[in-house]
Amino acid sequence: MSDKAATERIDKWLWFARFGKTRAISQKLVARGQVTLNGAKVGKSSASVRVGDKVSVVLETVKRHVTVLGLGERRGPPEEARLLYDEPAPREKLTSETAALPLYKPMLMREKGAGRPTKKERRDISREFGWDDES
Repeated sequence: MSDKAATERIDKWLWFARFGKTRAISQKLVARGQVTLNGAKVGKSSASVRVGDKVSVVLETVKRHVTVLGLGERRGPPEEARLLYDEPAPREKLTSETAALPLYKPMLMREKGAGRPTKKERRDISREFGWDDES
């Protein structure tokens, strides 16, 4: 029982520490391989994190290296979340080649007054952004 209390799922910890806005986004970070725990890539969201572990997270063009100071009990204000980790080194800026893909799909902007896209235009848009593969 004490061992279980001394660990926490990595996706929950990332969410409590405010590295992801939602727990689903934290899970997506892990699934994409953007999170390392003690130097090894985390394969599953259920991986356990303990106090003293070193966690690295790639968030778009920034790589953050933190040390776990505490395990969260709730997702509180940013000041409370900041107490869960220590960031000894400054954030590492990544080049466009090593940066992570954005977590959200890009928004398509149309010219004002252009109206609703036709069926052919919608198909072209879906094909260009790769949305037609999701159906």
